Amino acid sequence: MAFDRFDRAFAERMKRNYPAGTKIELDRMDDPYRDMPKGLKGIVDFVDDAGQIHCIWENGSSLALIPGEDEFHRIAEPEAVYGEEQETEIEQEL
Repeated sequence: MAFDRFDRAFAERMKRNYPAGTKIELDRMDDPYRDMPKGLKGIVDFVDDAGQIHCIWENGSSLALIPGEDEFHRIAEPEAVYGEEQETEIEQEL
């Protein structure tokens, strides 16, 4: 699947689909300078204006994923920001 890496709508879609805190697992990344094995887990830090997904990886790397070049999948939704969930529970009790 080909992606236009400079398409603003594409970058915005990536930002919505991969918010900070999203947990992902790497399926394939060809990087000759860094060992990024299949199954490596990471947490999305942010998505830049080119749609690249910057992650904090469990091996200490901070390499960005390039949609259409690298292969990966989401393994969990981002956790709620502390306090949001509790406020909702309190409102429901009232």
